[in-house]
Amino acid sequence: MKRRILVAEDEVSIREFVVINLEHSGYEVEQAGNGAEAWDIYLSYEENFDLALLDIMMPEMDGLELARLIRERNNRTGIIFLTARAQEMDKVKGLLSGADDYITKPFSPSELMARVESVLRRVAMVGKRVEVSILTSGEFRLDPRNRSLRKGDERIDLTNIELQLMEFFLRNKNRTLSRKDILTGIWGDDGMNDLKIVDVNIRRLRMKIENNPSNPKHITTVWGTGYKWSDFGV
Repeated sequence: MKRRILVAEDEVSIREFVVINLEHSGYEVEQAGNGAEAWDIYLSYEENFDLALLDIMMPEMDGLELARLIRERNNRTGIIFLTARAQEMDKVKGLLSGADDYITKPFSPSELMARVESVLRRVAMVGKRVEVSILTSGEFRLDPRNRSLRKGDERIDLTNIELQLMEFFLRNKNRTLSRKDILTGIWGDDGMNDLKIVDVNIRRLRMKIENNPSNPKHITTVWGTGYKWSDFGV
């Protein structure tokens, strides 16, 4: 069964470029020229998309809002932003809205496909777990196979990236991990991503699991090095 990808891009030439490359690689592609149209397509397929490529700047509904709606309905769909914006804050906003990655325009076919295949690998890896042990730490209980994280009696919904980050930390409890360690462990060693993506996704995970994200007790910063998971808080 072909993997289905949604492409929402305002610029016709870029949208056609992306669609042609995806279809040439064997993917089933649905396309839209604005966010509202893309949302209708997403719902019409009962959210059955493996990946969504979203332009940030679109009429009627921008990519940030569309990503937020997708994340409210489905944490399993991978999301990559297509953006001409080079400013750091725009990248941060995109990642905090629930995206897995971003590509800055203009981009080559090889970069496009490398990013797409990287995110799809992570989506597939999460979806095909068979025998994975339940991981615990203090009040946290993570079942990777069922994508279930509990903090005491509270269930916490995680995206693909957040699930993998949480699992990575729990498998390396009380060990200092460099940002490069985390980047390679989660995003792979393809060299396509910068270290900022690690910081933003850890910030997003902290917002879900920490009682006070501005003063985290579990995912702590090791200044000049990286991060560490503390079993029972510092």
